[in-house]
Amino acid sequence: MRFEPNTNLNLGVGASYNDFTLNIAVGFPFMNPNMDRVDGRYLDLQGHVYPRNFVIDFFGQFYNGYYLQRINGQLVDDPDILVFPDMRVRKFGANLQYLFNGDRLSLKASFLQTGWQKKSAGSLLGGFEMYGGHAENPYPIPFEPDNPLSREFTRVGFLQFGPNIGYVATLVIKKHFFLTGLVSSSMSFGFSNVEQNLESTPQWNVTNTFFLRGFAGYNGPVWSINANYVHANLGLPKVDDFSNQLMTGNYRINFIYRFDVGPKLKKYLDYVDLERYLPERLKKQKED
Repeated sequence: MRFEPNTNLNLGVGASYNDFTLNIAVGFPFMNPNMDRVDGRYLDLQGHVYPRNFVIDFFGQFYNGYYLQRINGQLVDDPDILVFPDMRVRKFGANLQYLFNGDRLSLKASFLQTGWQKKSAGSLLGGFEMYGGHAENPYPIPFEPDNPLSREFTRVGFLQFGPNIGYVATLVIKKHFFLTGLVSSSMSFGFSNVEQNLESTPQWNVTNTFFLRGFAGYNGPVWSINANYVHANLGLPKVDDFSNQLMTGNYRINFIYRFDVGPKLKKYLDYVDLERYLPERLKKQKED
């Protein structure tokens, strides 16, 4: 079974300086006709930072209110009547990866558009990730319609950590058009805790996660346009025959205009430039 929160399409503005980006967006009613499907609220804090030679991700997610979207892989005919307004999910995590060929491949050129990559390149990456959180409902969560009541539970908590490895490549066409893809996977160790009928069943196990990112667009000296997609699939450690997953993602279409900042403003903005805090041996003067 697949449960979805009642999230919105948003329209907004943002500003980027080197590796730092600040966005403000609002979900307007005309873009979200199903906003009243379930009485839900959420705060989704995601940070995806790409200083040279590194990939850094942060997650802090607080979701209240879900509806049942799929059963056995099939879309539900009328999701408006299968709602769980009291279902809550909390997820926290971080991911740090080293980009082995970061002097030739720039992810901030693809994602933040504060750089401009003019040649195709690829790189292995590896690092470490850690996640924790829980999902809960005040009354039992149905697992499958035909399964016995023993398959229902009210809460699952988890904590997991482990190394990851992946690959990223950027294809550049005529110095301006680009297509970037990144895939990474982790073999994590951790525990899940499933609660049924006020009884708790904790168990340690090995599980896997995978992270997908895709970027495509046009980069120029002044204007840029791109679309990007980020998807993380977090497999929770299995408890007996309970197997759960948490999926996180977002997609964006960006229109960007670049301009130089004056010296007075630049001295303050430099404090949010992550590259100034990296070891000197990792700093470069110019991107390829």
